[in-house]
Amino acid sequence: MRAAIYLRVSTDRQTIENQRAEVEQLARARGYDVTVYEETESAAKRRPVFDAMLTEVRAGKVQAVVVWAIDRLHRSMQGSINTVLELDRLGVRVFSVRESWLDTSGPVRPLLVAIFGWVAEQERARLIERTKAGLERARRDGKRLGRPPCSVIALHAAADAVRSGTSIRRAAAAKGIPESSLRRFLAKCA
Repeated sequence: MRAAIYLRVSTDRQTIENQRAEVEQLARARGYDVTVYEETESAAKRRPVFDAMLTEVRAGKVQAVVVWAIDRLHRSMQGSINTVLELDRLGVRVFSVRESWLDTSGPVRPLLVAIFGWVAEQERARLIERTKAGLERARRDGKRLGRPPCSVIALHAAADAVRSGTSIRRAAAAKGIPESSLRRFLAKCA
């Protein structure tokens, strides 16, 4: 029997290694051979590795999905519920290191999935609120946010190169400035 291990972190500043050992141990303790799916992507975005894993599940090549926590599957309550219920419908078991109750059956399980999905969704909402509050505080403190401004000299030099026939992409790269900044500068000068 084969289990899909899904390891996910949201950013490249995090590591999946914090999840790997416990998840692999759980899958092997249940007697599964494992295929590991690793992804660095927010659960709020499109996740090609997750989609590939679900394709394998739907093809009947996987009998279980093992995660470190249910929020590795989705951040939204509806997403968690839909995924777990689809896996149930396909006869695929779901195991979670952090939510051992997920390895149960019966009428209480969908309620528990809904509750934990809601908790994950609230956690994401709080993260967004904290980020917005931090940005607002930085603005109040007069800190500059975003990319630093381009050198006007570099913009003029890149614009001259474009007027001489160099592509915008090459001119921007040669002067070490973002292509989008050069395009805006050229549009403003036109």
